[in-house]
Amino acid sequence: MKRVLITAGANGIGLVMAEAFAEAGYRVWVTDVDAGQIAGLPAGIRGSHCDAASEAAMALLFAEVADAWGGLDVLCANAGIKGPTAAIEEMPLEGWHQCLGVNLDGAMLAAKYGARLMKPARKGCMIFTSSTSGLYGTPFRAPYVAAKWGVIGLMKTVAMELGPYGIRANAICPGSVTGPRIDRVIEAEAAAKGMTAEAVRQGYAAGTALKRLSDPEDVAGLALYLASDGAQMISGQALAVDGMTYNVDP
Repeated sequence: MKRVLITAGANGIGLVMAEAFAEAGYRVWVTDVDAGQIAGLPAGIRGSHCDAASEAAMALLFAEVADAWGGLDVLCANAGIKGPTAAIEEMPLEGWHQCLGVNLDGAMLAAKYGARLMKPARKGCMIFTSSTSGLYGTPFRAPYVAAKWGVIGLMKTVAMELGPYGIRANAICPGSVTGPRIDRVIEAEAAAKGMTAEAVRQGYAAGTALKRLSDPEDVAGLALYLASDGAQMISGQALAVDGMTYNVDP
């Protein structure tokens, strides 16, 4: 039975990923900074309270995974926060550091310790959660955009380094995905732009070829495919799940 670890997997996109992997027959282990979310996980999904941006916490997590499972087949580096929404001249440095810490440092730490488990087996799959913001940029979201661009660069480097060991790495770049998180993003952007939240939401949908937001299941479906044997020659790719975004400034 294959083993998957998903950071920030106790809610939102991460939880939908976890449930999809569990349904596909994987052993699933997730992390979250919210202990309450961990306590409420569905039966059969193992959870650990862990800050993805803390090296001490991540080192301990992967040691526990190694002790319990003896290795790892799939790693989903999914932890992320939206960061502050502000014009660049008003951007708080503390918020910038916090956003890059969770989104980019967290991805690096997952890859660092995941590689130590996968290299001896000479096989594995790493899936990083980036964003279409990491492909195009987004006004008023400088720290989030910088972090998600960084995740793609990190992924490509990891794919190059670990490819000789049979380990693949790819990034999923969701567009606007339905759920509480995008609701908060839209509200913050509406406030920054002096617009209504509904106008921003409609702009997001109108800026895609399919004229709708993505669902978490769309992202989970791609993660399952990338982890499968059918994707054995796919590595180093940043793949959008966004209905083809072509207008990124609603």
